[in-house]
Amino acid sequence: MSAPAHQPNAPAPTIIGLAGWSGSGKTTVALKLIAALKGRGLRVATLKHAHHGFDVDVPGKDSFAHRQAGADEVIVASSQRIAHMIEAPLPDPDDRRTLASLLPRLGVVDVVVVEGFKTAPHPKLEIYRPELGKPRLLGQVPNIVAVASPGMRDEGSTSSEAGNQIPVFDLNAIEDSLDALLSLFGQSA
Repeated sequence: MSAPAHQPNAPAPTIIGLAGWSGSGKTTVALKLIAALKGRGLRVATLKHAHHGFDVDVPGKDSFAHRQAGADEVIVASSQRIAHMIEAPLPDPDDRRTLASLLPRLGVVDVVVVEGFKTAPHPKLEIYRPELGKPRLLGQVPNIVAVASPGMRDEGSTSSEAGNQIPVFDLNAIEDSLDALLSLFGQSA
């Protein structure tokens, strides 16, 4: 017995991508956005790209032993949550690590906050901290539609770097710009 992860007739979720250098505040922005979106009664999912190996399971648990024994997929379900672990060693002929292949695995949600996956074609908010001394991603990374940087208070501000005119939001009060961000990313407020 198997159920599709995503309902075929459900509207496609709004994707809000977050792109920035390590230490720029992507996770902090993601947490603020998730809380603000949930506060509006929206169903929210997240997808995060990890550059290094990781494990959500722990030695000593049955699910860990199942994976160690060679299971390609393990689902753990309780009354509070479901975890689905898929072994995807390289090379991965099914290309299961791409954003395009991961999105259909989600259930029915209104908004997906995507952290990382900066080379994928989805729209992105660049998280930029000048004090890191790193170059801007605008013009280097596809589909950046806005930037969040500390101290920017006017949603009407624009950045014209790399020939692009895009809105600039205050990184320290990103949740205050939720209506403008939702509109920009295609979700009705």
